[in-house]
Amino acid sequence: MFLKVEDVIKVMETMAPPILAESYDNVGLMVGDRNAEINRILVALDVTFEVIEEAIEKGCNLILTHHPILFIKPKNITTDTLLGRKLIKLIENKINVYSSHTNLDSADEGLNHIATELLGYDNFRVLDVNKAFDNNNNGVGRIVKVNTPITLLELCNRVKEKYNAPFVRFVGDGNKEINTIAVVNGSGEDYFSLVRKKACDCIITGDTRYHHVSDMREEDIAIIDAGHFITEWPPMKVIGKKLNNILKDMGHNNKVIISTSTFDPYNLA
Repeated sequence: MFLKVEDVIKVMETMAPPILAESYDNVGLMVGDRNAEINRILVALDVTFEVIEEAIEKGCNLILTHHPILFIKPKNITTDTLLGRKLIKLIENKINVYSSHTNLDSADEGLNHIATELLGYDNFRVLDVNKAFDNNNNGVGRIVKVNTPITLLELCNRVKEKYNAPFVRFVGDGNKEINTIAVVNGSGEDYFSLVRKKACDCIITGDTRYHHVSDMREEDIAIIDAGHFITEWPPMKVIGKKLNNILKDMGHNNKVIISTSTFDPYNLA
């Protein structure tokens, strides 16, 4: 039984329905043919040239990413731009690209859910509920009420250990007692006001900026910034493993490969 791109789309859209995507987002099949037969699937965070070369080398003709390669509509597709060169290379090598972005963030058991579980918490609720469905299971962010209070420094160490992060930045008194935690994978600054409203002691996220975190510090709300990559790549790898298991249960033996050329663009000096 041949596995087609359309089959993977159905699996991913069951896992993360497109209706959950934010209005500004672009999710779904970015490049390719829905009826194309799949050899292997490569799971990555972004479509970089390194990832494209890895797909070619490993015989993968479908790349599944979190971040959409076509986030903003291009004016043209030429070799004059980085995006154009990527798209042309993908098409020349008959590589399909499917992206599941903010819909996968919001989905029940999606990236926010998994990111929270990876920290060792299994009892939590949604921070910002998505009303696309008649339940409270979908939405951005998760809120954890811990059974035993933890200090901010202890929580920093937990984040580093569970996410395999080389370092984290934090805001607040290291001895501050944390009882309620918000987790928002990727960039969570837009949810700072909601974190205050929900009376959270701390938010774990990435991509924070000086003036916003300064205000949060003055309001005695702690922040752990582990970086965009670190808060998204570990849960995305879990999604890849889930996809592999689902396809096996469907009777497909196509390999789902977790990218080894996906890495944080930031270096440490």
